[in-house]
Amino acid sequence: MSSRDINETTPLLGSSVTPRQESVFKGRRLACAAILVAESLERMAFYGLTSNLVLFLNSEPFYWEGTQASQAPLIFMGVTYLVSPFGGWLADAFLGKFCTIACSLILYLLGMLFFPFVASESTRTYLCGDQLAFPVQPAECLSPNITPPANVTCPTRTPYCGAVIYSSLVLVALGVGTVKSNITPFGADQVKDRGPEATRRFFNWFYWSINLGTIAALGVIAYIQQNESFPIGYTIPAVCLGISFVVFLLGRTVFITKPADGSAFTDMAKILGAACCLSRIPPQARPKPSMLDGAKVTYGGKFPEEKVEEVKALVKILPVFLALIPYWTVYFQMQTTYYLQGLHLKIPSTPNMANSSSTQQMTFRFPAAWLSMFDAVLILLLIPLKDRVVDPMLRRRGLLPSSLKRIAVGMFFVMCSAVAAGILETMRLDIIKSSGTIDQVFGHDTFYAADLPIWWQVPQYVLIGISEIFASIAGNINECKLNYYFFLLAGIQGVTLLLFLIVSVKYDKQPQRQRINSQRHSVGNSS
Repeated sequence: MSSRDINETTPLLGSSVTPRQESVFKGRRLACAAILVAESLERMAFYGLTSNLVLFLNSEPFYWEGTQASQAPLIFMGVTYLVSPFGGWLADAFLGKFCTIACSLILYLLGMLFFPFVASESTRTYLCGDQLAFPVQPAECLSPNITPPANVTCPTRTPYCGAVIYSSLVLVALGVGTVKSNITPFGADQVKDRGPEATRRFFNWFYWSINLGTIAALGVIAYIQQNESFPIGYTIPAVCLGISFVVFLLGRTVFITKPADGSAFTDMAKILGAACCLSRIPPQARPKPSMLDGAKVTYGGKFPEEKVEEVKALVKILPVFLALIPYWTVYFQMQTTYYLQGLHLKIPSTPNMANSSSTQQMTFRFPAAWLSMFDAVLILLLIPLKDRVVDPMLRRRGLLPSSLKRIAVGMFFVMCSAVAAGILETMRLDIIKSSGTIDQVFGHDTFYAADLPIWWQVPQYVLIGISEIFASIAGNINECKLNYYFFLLAGIQGVTLLLFLIVSVKYDKQPQRQRINSQRHSVGNSS
């Protein structure tokens, strides 16, 4: 009996016999459904937390500066993605994917539970203490339409409740990052023995579940937060995550679970270390094609050929991953600077009929976070069109681009999104300088906006949505140069796109060079 038979857990329900093509999920439907439901609810919780986080921190009673409110979700996203590799390593090396995901969901839920209490007036004082007084401001700092002179300093207030909010965000980030790095391969474990078609179909459903959860969060939870109540709006995501955790635990009886069998990162570190140590040996004592080959058993090392080849392949693709960092930097502006920009554009609203004489009271105001739904909706609509119509047509004509070229197209569209945002911000600031601002009320808070409809933001959100298909602010916003920031992002992405194209062309040529060298070698042997 093999170690796999002893350690690997198969579902209690269903047969291990390979099913017919029309029933590739037979015996695995409950396992797949549990993962899809858990992931959809987790995405509802994630976007329920982040979609209005800038507004939450920028408004009463926190009144964080625009820069502070925008930095919080960016730091949160940064921690999330930095934690992801560690989460994958932890599952592979020690805990296994199921236990790692379950423990991560507990951390995630613990961090989420802080937000309803922080949002509620009755419990916030116990966690954060009394509100801090605002520093006395010079007269030049009080007008929203006038930039203070260079010799005038406008004092800022320490972010109220900052320690609790950042601690909660770190807990959530630890949970999100670890779940993200494990839920996808754990889902693949449930169906990969059924063949590539089962895997493809599962991930189609998986991606749909992610976007349906996103749309539900942006469409319902974001509206409740902006127009009704933040305590209720943050309770709903916590409940969604709790249900997700329960669904995932209940799926234990039907999941295929595999034990930790060692991490590729550990092997990579050992192989790189061995190769570096061997590099000190005089070259004539170790003839080999490359430095990493010195770690192979063939060349006097202690690692199997296939392990070293895997590390070599990873090293070659690292420039591609590094080139994606600026892409995601622009992408996450949707939830930070794009959102902050939207709060300072004219957002449509419906007047309160019970008090129609008041210009301050509104029964409905279009949530600024709803524009983020263009991204999710476009993905749901365009991916089937791309997969079933565009790609087959290009494939028949021999024009289907490689994966790297598709990523380059995505980079181009995200660059265009940043350019569109920069142009819109320039227009917005020009209108404020020439015509002043209009008061825009969200709950008890007033934002000074330009008399320019928020619909002008649609192009930048659409462009980001298109880009994802291919690639899967300081102080008062009216007084800063956010347009320059958007143009800077576009410039960085443009330079990155150029470098990426150079890298991708060289990478695409490698298989061709290998084929040519192989042919030359064959010809040499035959001669």
